[in-house]
Amino acid sequence: MTFYQELQLGQAGSKNLIRACETPRDRLLHTLIYLFKIALTVGFCFCFVTLYSMAFGSANSIVGVVVLLYLLVFRAADLCLHIGQSTALLASFLVLSAAAPHLAHLAGPLPGFFINLASIAFLILFGCHEPRMFNQSTLVLGYLLLYGYDVSGRDFTLRLAGIAFGALLVCTVFLLRHRSRSIPLRIRDIPVAFSLHHPRSRWQLCQIFCVPLVVLLAELAGLPRAMWAGIAAMSVILPVAEDMHYRVRRRVLGNIAGVLCFVILYFLLPPSIYAFIGVIGGIGVGLSAKYGWQAVFNTFGALAIAAEAYGLKAALGLRLLQNVFGVLFALVFCLLFSRMLARFSAPAENG
Repeated sequence: MTFYQELQLGQAGSKNLIRACETPRDRLLHTLIYLFKIALTVGFCFCFVTLYSMAFGSANSIVGVVVLLYLLVFRAADLCLHIGQSTALLASFLVLSAAAPHLAHLAGPLPGFFINLASIAFLILFGCHEPRMFNQSTLVLGYLLLYGYDVSGRDFTLRLAGIAFGALLVCTVFLLRHRSRSIPLRIRDIPVAFSLHHPRSRWQLCQIFCVPLVVLLAELAGLPRAMWAGIAAMSVILPVAEDMHYRVRRRVLGNIAGVLCFVILYFLLPPSIYAFIGVIGGIGVGLSAKYGWQAVFNTFGALAIAAEAYGLKAALGLRLLQNVFGVLFALVFCLLFSRMLARFSAPAENG
């Protein structure tokens, strides 16, 4: 394996390679390469988002985060659809994620719920045809992030410009990386493949209905950062019930541990470097191969921003409340929804 190939490995791949080393020298070498990859990734992400903020305004730094997320994921992954059509879909996903959340905010909670539902349905149906790709962790997450950091006026105009530039960048990288691949499945095949008897379609419906509903309920309860509840719900909704139970447990425990670690860092570090707690979280995520640890470190960046806006105590309470509510609601909703769909489709299956 070359140095470049080793840099392309994920966390789990790098850790497996290190564990497989037979000598201390090889273990040290591959550990250093792994740490260099993490430092390189974090440095690139920091510079990318900083440049995006400079170009399109600090209020649109989240656009840089979303575009970066698309780049990092879709340079290696695809939509399991014809590459040319996938490229057009990626551009439409980004444009939708910029425009629809803004319209949902303008419309108000209840009309906004239907806008979010329709938008997430489009993302899930055409972007997540293969659940094992976990594309919802990019597409729906990006949508909810832009929903949670809505802007207006000139900032919204700059947001559209930032999304347009990002779409061009993402599509260019995607085509360069995947143009040689031949995938026969096309957009027109997606509606035909949808069936209430298929586990994939049932999982898609859980995502489509549950995530916007969680956001709506959080908003009606007057909770700031309603997107946190939606993101928590999205992340634990999986096709297999056992996997979902595992994620619910790890998400709750990970957020509790993340809050405790954040508090320790908050009081140990001088105020001048509070802004870098999010960077520490990013490094931690880069070093984590398991979902539970990723949930711990993902808490850092969110709390660093929220603590500045709402104060430490309010931010901690909101983070825990939104995440626990999101994952528990998703668990109960998907259980009841799956039973309802099973009863609905039972006569057809028996016949």
